[in-house]
Amino acid sequence: MRERYGEIAKNILLGLAITGAVAVAATSPYFLLNLTKEISKNRKYFKKEWDKRKLKKAFEKMRKNKLIILSEKNGKFIVELTEKGKRKVKEIQLDNLKIKRPPIWDKKWRMVIFDIPNKKNRAREALRLKLKELGFYQLQKSVWVIPYPCENEIQFLAELFNVVPFVNIIIADKITNDLKLKKYFKLL
Repeated sequence: MRERYGEIAKNILLGLAITGAVAVAATSPYFLLNLTKEISKNRKYFKKEWDKRKLKKAFEKMRKNKLIILSEKNGKFIVELTEKGKRKVKEIQLDNLKIKRPPIWDKKWRMVIFDIPNKKNRAREALRLKLKELGFYQLQKSVWVIPYPCENEIQFLAELFNVVPFVNIIIADKITNDLKLKKYFKLL
């Protein structure tokens, strides 16, 4: 399968989000490859080398879309995320968000409960949709359950949707009448 420029750009944006601003010698004939190597020091997002032409096109498109700023300072090119680029990184992280299912259930339930004010209705609905997408079971209107660790993911969502004070996570050893939940999550 051929990798699209968009996939390369996503990986570069995620790498930039981790490393921050990156500086590479401006005189280097291998500027793009060196730049990518600098950004890709965290190999999580860079699993293979890319074609120079595709890299160049991805950088040009990101610059044109105002996701990154390329500037020259003291003989080095500096690449930084713009505010728009940082928002795009959050969107990518949201799209990539998953709850990992451990091989063995620890017999604990994670309940996400929230009471988000009406003035934040869009954030509340976005949170509900994402919880459903992540595989949570809706126990009550604002009570969602999953049997897997998810604290970091929920914290990320609460911060992203700007509803941290209204969201809580409860870790429980037991929920009465949890047979329906165990069937839903295939834990029997």
